[in-house]
Amino acid sequence: MLAEWSAECTADDPVLVVPWQDPDGSAAFVDLRQNPYDFDHLPEAEQYPALMQALRALNAPRSPVFSAKSDVWALEAEELEHLQLNLDLPALDAVETRAGFGSYIDLLWRERTIFASFHQQGQQLHRLTRLAAPLDHPYAALDCIVRPAFVDLSGPQEGFSVSIYVRALGPDLDTATEHWAAALEAIVSLLRSRDLTAG
Repeated sequence: MLAEWSAECTADDPVLVVPWQDPDGSAAFVDLRQNPYDFDHLPEAEQYPALMQALRALNAPRSPVFSAKSDVWALEAEELEHLQLNLDLPALDAVETRAGFGSYIDLLWRERTIFASFHQQGQQLHRLTRLAAPLDHPYAALDCIVRPAFVDLSGPQEGFSVSIYVRALGPDLDTATEHWAAALEAIVSLLRSRDLTAG
């Protein structure tokens, strides 16, 4: 699996604010830690069981993180071509990968010292990408981006979030979605594993 991480923390980059609500009120933050089955306001999770399972696992009591936002989409032509080039697929495979599927989940670390520390989050993501790289998902990629975050759930806190992007290719959309689901499950397992915190 292709696995990379980067940071977008300049003054011009977006800040994740939690809780959040879309201006038109169509979507808002859902605290799945407090309401683990409250997926009524997350149609993308209800439509894609792999995302629902990922969100349940990431918000479970023993998870080191919790989710703030998520979405899924079919890759458009430009994103599809970019992923094909980055995965460096053999020519035959590149011709046959005509569809792609992706998702992102914005995550916040529950441990306050990690949430507040860019350095510690960088260490965690270095471990995550190192552990993800050997996974047998040649048609999938993991991209993690650290961003500033402001959280006010039980008092205001400033720190950092991580956006986890998982994208996958396939000869058709159904196969691409299957590759995405398998890769997402593997990444969630790593995020919850002792290997990540053990270093």
